[in-house]
Amino acid sequence: MALLRACRPRQWLKNALVFAAPAAAGVLTTPRGLLGAAIAFGAFCLAASGAYLLNDAADVEADRRHPRKRRRPVAAGLVTVRLARITGVVLLLLGPALAALSGDWKLPAVVAGYLALTFSYTFWLKHQAVVDLVAVAGCHVVRALAGAVAVDVPVTSWFLVVVSLGSLLLVTGKREAELRASGDSARRALSAYTPSYLAGVRSMSSGAMIVTYCLWALNERHPGPFHAISIVPFVLIVLRHNLLVDRGVGEEPEELVLRDRPLLLFTALLLVPLLVGIYLS
Repeated sequence: MALLRACRPRQWLKNALVFAAPAAAGVLTTPRGLLGAAIAFGAFCLAASGAYLLNDAADVEADRRHPRKRRRPVAAGLVTVRLARITGVVLLLLGPALAALSGDWKLPAVVAGYLALTFSYTFWLKHQAVVDLVAVAGCHVVRALAGAVAVDVPVTSWFLVVVSLGSLLLVTGKREAELRASGDSARRALSAYTPSYLAGVRSMSSGAMIVTYCLWALNERHPGPFHAISIVPFVLIVLRHNLLVDRGVGEEPEELVLRDRPLLLFTALLLVPLLVGIYLS
């Protein structure tokens, strides 16, 4: 059970991004689309868990000095560093292998690219201020691209911009919360930030993402009013997230959606008109 916890199954929620492109393209209800997205999801869960284990093994001493991260199984001594490394390598190999079941070389290549970016972050980029924000956001963008590759649908510029800005918003909010937490300021890249700078990046990302989404939703090629209606809950999600970050609870953004009832409600209100507009109009 400790090893399973070290794989961080709660963070598999991030991998749900692979369903975004197939859903937006209207192919998620087809057997081929659903199978391709499911394979991509499983591959990223394996690859991400392997990366988490190796990252925890590499950062075990720093995590033991952190007020929250010291409870992680590797830092707490419930999982040995050797076991974390061996299991991590196995999962890293299984990720691209599962992706190969898609029958196309593109998905395993995207998974491999994700792993390359993840390890670049773990051993170098996370120590570079500003670059670390873009690197983590890039991991989220790669997940979204994997879903498109898995079902062979094109990625529009609208989709790419909204996902990129949304990823940057989440990562910046996470860094802002970490900066406020005691003990995290010892990290080299984090100590280079100020709360006002991160708040400014968050505001910039929020505004640009809302404008981009509105331009896409109000595009005349969308039939019916459903895409336009989705603008209201989309804006509410962004505003609610910023409020939570200002309250200091954005350190684990993947758990906010599961724990915060207003966010759950706004997300449901966003998905309903979007899915109706895509699949029924």
